[in-house]
Amino acid sequence: MSRNQTYIPFIALILVVLLFSCNGRKNRKDDESSARKNDLTRIMKSGQLRAVVDYNSTNYFIYRGKPMGFKYELLKHLSEDMGVQLEISVSNNLQETFEGLQDEQYDLVAKNLTVTKKRDEIIAFTLPLEQTRQVLVQRKPDNWRTLPHHALEDSLIRNQLDLAGKTIYVQKNTAYYRRMVNLSDEIGEEIDIVQDSIYGVEQLVSMVANGEIDYTVCDENVAKVNQTFYPNLDISTPVSFPQNIAWAVRNGSEEWLKYLNNWIRNFRKTTTYAVLYNKYFENSRSSTMASSGYHSIRDGNISPFDEMIKDAAQRAGLDWRFLAAMIYRESRFDPDAESWAGAYGLMQIMPETADLVRMNEYEEPEQNIRVGVRLLEWLNKNLKPDVPDSTQRVKFVLAAYNVGLGHVKDAQRLAEKYDKNPEIWDDNVDYYLLNKSASKFYSDPVVRWGYCRGEEPYNYVNRVLETYRDYRNIIAE
Repeated sequence: MSRNQTYIPFIALILVVLLFSCNGRKNRKDDESSARKNDLTRIMKSGQLRAVVDYNSTNYFIYRGKPMGFKYELLKHLSEDMGVQLEISVSNNLQETFEGLQDEQYDLVAKNLTVTKKRDEIIAFTLPLEQTRQVLVQRKPDNWRTLPHHALEDSLIRNQLDLAGKTIYVQKNTAYYRRMVNLSDEIGEEIDIVQDSIYGVEQLVSMVANGEIDYTVCDENVAKVNQTFYPNLDISTPVSFPQNIAWAVRNGSEEWLKYLNNWIRNFRKTTTYAVLYNKYFENSRSSTMASSGYHSIRDGNISPFDEMIKDAAQRAGLDWRFLAAMIYRESRFDPDAESWAGAYGLMQIMPETADLVRMNEYEEPEQNIRVGVRLLEWLNKNLKPDVPDSTQRVKFVLAAYNVGLGHVKDAQRLAEKYDKNPEIWDDNVDYYLLNKSASKFYSDPVVRWGYCRGEEPYNYVNRVLETYRDYRNIIAE
């Protein structure tokens, strides 16, 4: 056999390998493209919408224990309309946000994203939800309250040409940075632009107010809200034309993007949207909220009882934010709350509950919390042998706190009888507690505690855990 004849099979083999390799890469790309096209189908099947937002005074925060924010409420309406559960993540770092979107950690970026051509290359923007413009955030003189208007104006930058030679701090990888670069070119002078990778937009705003830096840039609607925190700020100098603000999904998520655009188009026409926008950006009450001592942006507090809650939680080995979420759902932090059934106080203690844990005093907030925690410990101890997994057990404990241990035990027995897992809450025991108002179940021989309106404890578990997730997103341990 000649040398050329020897090479022919070898070359053929190489060609076959290359062909399969190319086909493999093509198939992987096709699979990825197909998966993205079907993002909406996957979200609906999973029953979960994973959205990332930024923690600030307009999008997502806690006020008097209640999760709030313009983007937060829009997302709640979206998830309810879709019939899925909302899972919110928080990131104030745009690079991490876009990487998380590409890595499929998130289905939706629900931030104040300025629509730009450069970003449009890496993400797919939805229809705009709102419009704003960028403004210069600067500090008024210390004696600004006593200055005549003309003197105050003379002390501030009103002409963009006067930014030449000034140092402006902006959040890294944002539209603010690119706008300052373009503005420097437009005025023909150098602006010292510092990209900050540590702080978020609102932290930079607070640094201006506190005299740590002199200038930053942010969206006007965000600046207006922050001015209620810091009246010594001036935000009246625009540095851009009006710009569209939108959400974003992965490039190629055609079905999902189409759904979102249709939803945004219709929702923006509703009275609900107008009310929400007014609530966060136009209503004078936003200034009252911002100045409150129980606004998470201002001081990280949830309620007037945080120290009591932290102390009680530490003694019991609980996350204080979990206990705070329970109290919010029980009484909205009203120490005088009283139910029709006689439950009283922050943790809605019944007289028989106090007797059970041998603590007769429960009227004062600190006592009320202690009795509630003692009951949680008692329930946890009683449920531990039957529900060894602590992650599952917390749901059983919450349900028992709301409706009583007997009804939860009944639901476990029903689950076991109908070949479900009595140690698992979701789609197992929760179903039988939810439906314990049906005669088929409350009349069953394994049931010892009879009728139960199961919808209340079922919803209670979900709502406490939802509030707890919000607190963990926003409030430090």
